[in-house]
Amino acid sequence: EVQLVESGGGLVQPGGSLKLSCAASGFTFSNYAMSWVRQAPGKGLEWVSSITNSGGSGYADSVKGRFTISRDNAKNTLYLQMNSLKLEDTAVYYCARGWGVTGTRGQGTQVTVSS
Repeated sequence: EVQLVESGGGLVQPGGSLKLSCAASGFTFSNYAMSWVRQAPGKGLEWVSSITNSGGSGYADSVKGRFTISRDNAKNTLYLQMNSLKLEDTAVYYCARGWGVTGTRGQGTQVTVSS
């Protein structure tokens, strides 16, 4: 059974930083691209970033230059370093298997950016 467990969310002021983690199990993590997607209140799912199994990455324009996706295949863990956070980054963040928004997702972790 595919399991993805996100952690690291919280409340942060604008301009602050957070690092999200996603622990994966139930599949061969190193064989898959992985993604971060988010859902803001009242909005649909939004692609944030993806990384291939070999480390190639892509970012939404809204987060490019502020967020960094990475992975540790030995630990079956996906990360998202978020810097210079903005109010509009407030959302539930999910990790997903595969590239894009359609893959199996975890339960999500809440990120709230507020002063």
